[in-house]
Amino acid sequence: MTTNRKSPGLTTLLICSVLFCMGAYFTFAAVQGDYGIFRRVQVEAETAQLRAELDALELQVAEMRNKTRRLSDGYLDLDLLDMQARDVLGLMRADEIIIR
Repeated sequence: MTTNRKSPGLTTLLICSVLFCMGAYFTFAAVQGDYGIFRRVQVEAETAQLRAELDALELQVAEMRNKTRRLSDGYLDLDLLDMQARDVLGLMRADEIIIR
């Protein structure tokens, strides 16, 4: 008895190539796609940067609230008032000398 061994046909080759292409596409999408690993690292770095910026802005807001409270009617800080008058209005006392 002779057995005829058939070589892989065109159908098998086509199925293998389609499966390989699908695997390559999904691997590429998992690494560099819109929801891939590289995008996730980029989003995490941007999140860290925005959190640092938020912390800095919250610090500025706290400083402004403190100055506002110190210049309010209920609590008046005369040193701060004097400093603001000098900075904003350019005022000075009669006994002072300005060196530029």
